Amino acid sequence: MSKPGHEHPERGALRPLLRGIGRLVGGFHAAVGTFLLLAMLVMLAGVAAFAALADAVTEGKTEAADRAILLWLNRHASPRLDDFALNVTALGSGHVVGILVALAGVYLWGSRHRYSAALLWIALGGSWILSSLLKAFFNRPRPDLFPWRTPHAFQASFPSGHSITAMVGYATLAYLVARLIPQRGLRWFTVGAAATIVALVGWSRMYLGVHWPSDVLGGYATGLAWASFCGLGLSAVRYFRFRRPELVGDEEDLEN
Repeated sequence: MSKPGHEHPERGALRPLLRGIGRLVGGFHAAVGTFLLLAMLVMLAGVAAFAALADAVTEGKTEAADRAILLWLNRHASPRLDDFALNVTALGSGHVVGILVALAGVYLWGSRHRYSAALLWIALGGSWILSSLLKAFFNRPRPDLFPWRTPHAFQASFPSGHSITAMVGYATLAYLVARLIPQRGLRWFTVGAAATIVALVGWSRMYLGVHWPSDVLGGYATGLAWASFCGLGLSAVRYFRFRRPELVGDEEDLEN
């Protein structure tokens, strides 16, 4: 792991992209603006996926598949799975993810990784705002095919707030951890663990009967779009922050 105050340079395909932008444009603000435009395009792809799904939900096109999947899950329910689902679904709650992000953010801030700490707080706070606004706009009723296996379900159904929170929280944490860990195997393990948690949280919301499958997919699309935009934005600011006015230097990235 890198020393406090230092972060490993951007890895893989992202670093060459940042260096290429630095060569093509003249100036810090133009470079950051160009990269943020690319990040916006990534975000718009997620938004487009969400919009297509939301349109299908509004027109009732997902109803048959939604009902079939929930009824199949209900037929395979068991007391042991009930307990497992209740424990897993807690990993996507705002309280649990909020505590994890708060603790990780305090550590990052104290070790002088302040851009990373800010990314965590902004990403999670924004996800909560997005979830509330989208739920209020679509106001989709929750499923009523069978009795819920949890008493904790509030607001409207679409998109799934747990899915948004889990996607943003764990994806962002995995992204930051992967940037700080030099071992490739540990980076892949971190990403895999985060993806597994996100998938299980979505499954638990359906198994417990409080969300339609399309709610979960909508939450994933929204969360991934927002997390991608925040993460790519941080990469741009970090990379170009200490490359003014020369954007193509090879010096180490530092954080204030």
